[in-house]
Amino acid sequence: MLTAMRGLVAHAFPVLIAQLASVGMMVIDTVVLGHVSPLDLAAVAIGGGIHVSVIFALVGVLQSVGPVVAHLHGAKRDTEVAAVLQQGFWLALLLALPGILFLTYPGVVLDPFAMDPAVDAKVRQYLGLLAWSLPASLLYRTFYAFCNALGRPRVLMGIGLAGLCTHALLAWGFAARGWLGEPLGVLGCALSNVLIGWLACLSATAWLHFGPLGRRYQPFANWRRPCLKTWRELLRLGLPMGFSNLVEITAFTLVSLFIASLGATVVAGHRIIANLSALTYMLPLSLGIATMAAVAQSLGARNWQTVRVTVRASMLMASISSLCLGLLLWFGANSLLAVYTDDPAVRSVALALIGYVAVYQFFDALQTIAGHVLRAYRVTFVPMLIQTFCFWGIALGGGAWLCYRWQPPFGVAGFWLAAVISLLAAAGLLLPLLQKVMRMTEDRA
Repeated sequence: MLTAMRGLVAHAFPVLIAQLASVGMMVIDTVVLGHVSPLDLAAVAIGGGIHVSVIFALVGVLQSVGPVVAHLHGAKRDTEVAAVLQQGFWLALLLALPGILFLTYPGVVLDPFAMDPAVDAKVRQYLGLLAWSLPASLLYRTFYAFCNALGRPRVLMGIGLAGLCTHALLAWGFAARGWLGEPLGVLGCALSNVLIGWLACLSATAWLHFGPLGRRYQPFANWRRPCLKTWRELLRLGLPMGFSNLVEITAFTLVSLFIASLGATVVAGHRIIANLSALTYMLPLSLGIATMAAVAQSLGARNWQTVRVTVRASMLMASISSLCLGLLLWFGANSLLAVYTDDPAVRSVALALIGYVAVYQFFDALQTIAGHVLRAYRVTFVPMLIQTFCFWGIALGGGAWLCYRWQPPFGVAGFWLAAVISLLAAAGLLLPLLQKVMRMTEDRA
């Protein structure tokens, strides 16, 4: 098991840095705008939640490139890998079209919710500008899935860190310092995100062409037209994965819309805790991505013993790390929140919520690992149903009930309490499913 742990850590660490860099972009937006105005912070809370939901849903479909490529690599069928990547790129361009349309015209989501007209206007402008980065984001995430499937995540770490540092400078300059004439607030952060998105995409293209994977797999040689057969395989796996991503992310990010009527201060405090939640989620997510790649390669090689050891090692590491994160959040709450805002009202809202994130770390880690291992087994539909029930039914539906209808109303804390219950339920349902799938796969072999 120690060998499996070392292998997972070697893969998961660069992925973790890359994921933290990605979330760090949102953290920077939150920190910068937290010192601009509560209106801009509320706008990025709502608009950022919508944007991330769209990205996660579409990227979830493209993540199907990962297990397919990993299976081919494990089965020693590397000559077929480049074709899958090319079809992933075509699919990314196709998926970008509805995403751009939605971000440009987000009224279908925004109109039903009562919010400050000034915040509403800022959200629409923010999303309309971010739409320009969507093709680059989806192409880059296809490359991201490809590198992880082959166990080459270090380039992702490098691109992520470079993008984070550049964004910190540009977001501060555009949003707060008026480098383009006057401080742009939330629009300055959006503009920086667009520039970074295209720079990351171009960097990935250059590395894929000139780097070691490019020399080995020749992904831009013998370019193939869209292939419906490959698309069907990718979509069969990817559509449930994308919907699962959408369900899980919206259960947390779109809470900002449900609480918009509670005022900009409450939304801003929630945004800070949502940022911390996203940061802590990166650890089990990175471990899950590494585990999915390792398990998929072992499944392609039909090495059942390695699969079992890898899953046990991943679960143990996820459990220990999540408990440590929970303790860190609990005891370091005041210091962490001071970084985000100097508004005492916003800080008070956030301080009342941080305990929920500290508590649910353990269950979140277990359900994340289980979900990613099931993806390696190409089992995506039933997990989608489970996560839909838990995250939309319990977290959003139950959260809205606790927030507004419980007597006395919980307010925004109702959503976070419901999130704890939903993650407990998800772990309780996905873990037995994983055990069943592993047993049935070995019995059929």
